[in-house]
Amino acid sequence: MAYSIKIEKTKKSRLDQIDLEHVVFGHTFTDHMFVADYVGGQWTNFEIKPVNEMLIHPANLTLHYGQAIFEGMKATKDLDGAPVLFRPELNARRMNFSARRMCMAEIPEDLFLEALTTLIDLDSSWIPQNEEGALYIRPYMFAMDSFIGVAASETYRFVVFLMPVGPYYSNPVKIWVERKYARAVKGGTGEAKACGNYAGSLYPAKLARQKGFDQVLWTDAFEHKWVEESGTMNVFFVIGDTVVTPSLDGSILHGITRESAITLLKEKGYQVEERPVSIDELIQAYDKGILHEAFGVGTAVVVIPFKSITDENKTLNFQPETFKIASLIKSELTGMKKGTIPDRHGWIYPIKNLEPVSV
Repeated sequence: MAYSIKIEKTKKSRLDQIDLEHVVFGHTFTDHMFVADYVGGQWTNFEIKPVNEMLIHPANLTLHYGQAIFEGMKATKDLDGAPVLFRPELNARRMNFSARRMCMAEIPEDLFLEALTTLIDLDSSWIPQNEEGALYIRPYMFAMDSFIGVAASETYRFVVFLMPVGPYYSNPVKIWVERKYARAVKGGTGEAKACGNYAGSLYPAKLARQKGFDQVLWTDAFEHKWVEESGTMNVFFVIGDTVVTPSLDGSILHGITRESAITLLKEKGYQVEERPVSIDELIQAYDKGILHEAFGVGTAVVVIPFKSITDENKTLNFQPETFKIASLIKSELTGMKKGTIPDRHGWIYPIKNLEPVSV
């Protein structure tokens, strides 16, 4: 271990009180969390301890000016029951990309990985055994300075906690095209996993749910015609014989599942285009009968088919049970994590028994 992580184990695990096969996504937490502080220009106070509340000052900068970022990832078990991660180094790099954009301290990649692996090794018994079961991992960082003034904090806290989860969505989703509100703009914070991005999405998502939809499909902030992403997902469309996904233009999150899906599809000989995609193009392709699939990809959902896309008075209906590309991506990613499909890229990161120092 490169870092000396103090470990305080819970006196009594709550695991025997939890039905892991029927947990609601995002509401159940494991026994322990990792905490570190950035003070005096360096990361220190590495600690794993029982999950509990954290005290902060009422003038904490995060509460007033929003210096907060996070990541989302999953730990699953392979066929031998060993916990594994999927490309965690990319999460570490993306978190530092977000940190730079939000004028925050960067986290050494090896510290990020050691915090994750040590914590997951300790709480690996919380991983559900069902097909969709996983530990959802939430690394996040926020400002810790306490004063009122629009300036970057000099101190930060990095925390990682874990949640046993099942599927994010149980069924294919109905999508509403959002043409009034915007998620992000080029030059803004859309490429970063900044907490404020998600706060701004809540009201449009609420309006969509009131109309009977599961999620929104964001369009660009200027013309409201170019597709960006959907809620917590990057989006893909199969138009004719081509798989199309919006290009990363400065307002779309660099999805790790997105990048992995593109790589897998190209390897299997599919034509994949990363380019601007308009709502008008999707409607025209649908009317011609060549829009065969529409789906989202992301850490939480993995791959989720769209049942329909509604743009004002026009609805594009799909038959998700016929989706071949979406099913292929999901089966490939799941197979690699389980160990039933060869990991040709070194994407699977095993969690080893680290024998940490306990106190």
